[in-house]
Amino acid sequence: MNHGIIVVGMSAFFAPNTAQAQEHEHHHPTHEQNEEEHAHGQAKDQMPMQERAPELQFSHAREGSGTSWMPDSSPVYAHHLMAGDWMLMLHYAATVGYDDQWSDRGSRRVASTNWLMGMASHPLLGGQVTFRSMLSAEPATAAGEKQLPLLLQSGETYGGVPLHDRQHPHDLFMETAAIYRYPIGDVVGVELYAAASGEPALGPTAFMHRPSAMNNPFPPIGHHWQDSTHITFGVLTAGVYNRWAKLEGSVFHGREPDEDRWDFDFGALDSWSGRLTVNPTSQTSFQMSYGFIQSPEALLPDENLHRLTASGMYSRPAFQEGNVSLSAIWGRNIEEHHSTNSFLVEANLDLDGRNVPFARLEYVQKLGHDLVLPGDPDAKYDVFQAQLGYVHRFGQLGPVVPTLGAVVNIGAVPDSVASAYGTNAPVGAFVFIGLQPPKMSMEHHHMSGM
Repeated sequence: MNHGIIVVGMSAFFAPNTAQAQEHEHHHPTHEQNEEEHAHGQAKDQMPMQERAPELQFSHAREGSGTSWMPDSSPVYAHHLMAGDWMLMLHYAATVGYDDQWSDRGSRRVASTNWLMGMASHPLLGGQVTFRSMLSAEPATAAGEKQLPLLLQSGETYGGVPLHDRQHPHDLFMETAAIYRYPIGDVVGVELYAAASGEPALGPTAFMHRPSAMNNPFPPIGHHWQDSTHITFGVLTAGVYNRWAKLEGSVFHGREPDEDRWDFDFGALDSWSGRLTVNPTSQTSFQMSYGFIQSPEALLPDENLHRLTASGMYSRPAFQEGNVSLSAIWGRNIEEHHSTNSFLVEANLDLDGRNVPFARLEYVQKLGHDLVLPGDPDAKYDVFQAQLGYVHRFGQLGPVVPTLGAVVNIGAVPDSVASAYGTNAPVGAFVFIGLQPPKMSMEHHHMSGM
């Protein structure tokens, strides 16, 4: 934990100098040049280090949450600094606004979603060690009885009862981890990941890190079918990888975080998972994973869960300064007496580096237990939700980029669920301002090694 906090402090200290360095003019290649550079893995005029890079040195853009991979052509928003042999990175995102969810189950409040992640990498014994810490103030800014209002959301607890139509805040210690990567020749490498709080090899890259979702402050309503293990207290992962694929396995503590979001919730490493990820091109990344999660819910301590997921991600530069990012995700929870599925497609269309519309469409099979509906807790209900939004990125203000945005969520539920909501189409909206880092130049984009 101490290493992670030191990393964040170091990165925050150097952020202003980093922002100044990023203000210098960089050559901006055309879309066709970008494609050619990504396809061949190097660009002589922008990335002089790349010619000397080993075959297993990847772009920083590939690194998702935990040990997950994303497309190499994903945009990276971060501050970057070299300090001797140390490479320091600082990522963050924050919004504050008014969330108003209508219908009989709706609520409203001013709330903030936020996270801050610092990373420090250094060569070690022929490989590379990376320390990573990710922190959130949401226990103070999105907690309490209302939490973050979001109709049709479910998962975890508040006040000893299942939480529904609200999103729980993230824990203060979202990630405190160390990663070691060691290449064996130029073809194969091994990766070791240890986290007091972190993410096992299960599911896609967590929603707040995916390029297709990074501007949407709302989580998916299928979050607990797909990537809900992204905050797990106690994780060990080992993997083997080459240029195009990675096979990894994890052991971890299966219980979800408790209602005290300020501390660590350690327990036995009683659960396991495995994941295969393939990046066939610089624009694509696919994964399949399977896991056993022991006693994830505090209210149902005797019930275990198997989870199966598959996903595909696509990202590429578009227009002059923009990007197109897409994701499709399937997640299936398998329990003793029933199985439920979730499907998601989402898109983020950066038109010019400033104007960014985004969308998410979901279908989830939720139980009466999940939505706290009267009657049979094991009854299965089909629910749908669309989230449509827009973010405007203003010009850089010192080291940060201010944003202004809004997102509307529109649900669709069957008559058996509509009686609880007072409508078949529950609707809500969140209007917000925010802060993001500037977009990294292509030169820094490709200086992270594995």
